[in-house]
Amino acid sequence: MLILAGLGNPGPKYAGNRHNIGFMAADAIADRWSFGPERAKFQSIARDGEVKTDAGPVRVLLLKPQTYMNESGRAIGEAMRFFRLQPADVIVMHDEIDLAPGRLRMKTGGGAAGQNGIRSTISHIGADFRRMRLGIGHPGDKALVHGHVLSDFHKAELAWLRPMLDAIADSLPLMVAGEDEKFQAEVLRLAPAPKLDPRKTSGDS
Repeated sequence: MLILAGLGNPGPKYAGNRHNIGFMAADAIADRWSFGPERAKFQSIARDGEVKTDAGPVRVLLLKPQTYMNESGRAIGEAMRFFRLQPADVIVMHDEIDLAPGRLRMKTGGGAAGQNGIRSTISHIGADFRRMRLGIGHPGDKALVHGHVLSDFHKAELAWLRPMLDAIADSLPLMVAGEDEKFQAEVLRLAPAPKLDPRKTSGDS
């Protein structure tokens, strides 16, 4: 069993924010794989389902913590302990300003790099969980970061956002099977990141 947690802030006010791309990925996955209905559990909106891999089906609990971003780890930790899982059984999907828009990188362990949802998760379950880092780009000035992540995606950005979310859902069996590098490559093959003005992002690391 795996816990797949998308990070974001609850409520319609935040639904279209860049900070909520983790929620958006969770919804795309649930729809693509016909997960069960939403229910309130583990301080989250939770949905259960199975993902078919070459080695057989894997049960997945999909979470959208309703604790607000900065306390995401409380919900994830509660679910992990309930099912007696380990951090390695947890995958967290979150926005990443240090990746160009439309880029995706998988990572296991490490620090929070300023992402408060990841910082909270580390504080509750340790650092050794898997992360799906979803690039939203950097506004170019540290003072503008807060407004950037809490503003909605522009209409023009939907041209890369929607294909990226579809590619994540379609390629999910690779990630569920632990093939993170293959998953990452397949997503970027299906939904190549847009070519952008390099002055508008802080990098692609």
